Amino acid sequence: MADSDRVRELLHAEDAATRRLIATLSSDIKDLSAAREGDNSDDEHDPEGSTLAFERSQADTLLRQSEERLIAIAEAEQRLERGTFGICTLCGNPIPEVRLEIRPYAPTCVACAS
Repeated sequence: MADSDRVRELLHAEDAATRRLIATLSSDIKDLSAAREGDNSDDEHDPEGSTLAFERSQADTLLRQSEERLIAIAEAEQRLERGTFGICTLCGNPIPEVRLEIRPYAPTCVACAS
């Protein structure tokens, strides 16, 4: 994937999509917290309480993963600027173009990612 303009375009699209997801998840977490506010029920015996707790946990996990993806995108942009984009950060072999099309921020080849 030698076309740096195409790479920048892919990274920009990933960044924008991730930021939208973070905004949505943050809003969802806020809504879930508001739904629980003032509720003294215990999750173990309240069927609705356990659902809210599960949804909150799931949203928190997705939010953390999305924040980590933003870091990975920024690191990919730095590799692009340094001229090391598309080279596995662990073994130094080229990362297949198909992998970079799907996950342009991937720092490793498929073998090293496993």
